[in-house]
Amino acid sequence: MSEKPRVLFVCIHNAGRSQMAAGYARALSGGTVEVRSGGSEPGNEINPVAVAAMAEDGIDISAGVPELMTTEAVRDSDVVITMGCGDVCPVFPGKRYEDWELTDPSGLPLDQVRPIRDDIKHRVEILLQGLLPA
Repeated sequence: MSEKPRVLFVCIHNAGRSQMAAGYARALSGGTVEVRSGGSEPGNEINPVAVAAMAEDGIDISAGVPELMTTEAVRDSDVVITMGCGDVCPVFPGKRYEDWELTDPSGLPLDQVRPIRDDIKHRVEILLQGLLPA
């Protein structure tokens, strides 16, 4: 693993789950983890309900832009977290991969996105515990 762990969060549109996870990873790691996110089929904008849900927890992801997940981003990451994008993510030996089964928040109202957000936060906290020195 690199000196500063590099984590890539990937979902289909890079507009909801992966953006929320990246937002939490940036905030909760205090900059000690290099965080990236991408999508297999990036959307046009961040899901506004995901932005609102994160804002409720004090995290602003409104400036995020959905980006294409690249082979280089996967290769250059220590940990790759996928969320509902199936087998489209390239696999490199020696990388740590996890697939988080999370409901896609696209089209859901805020009250249904909050539990998804809370699940993502919990998973990111556990991930960071394994990456950061005690």
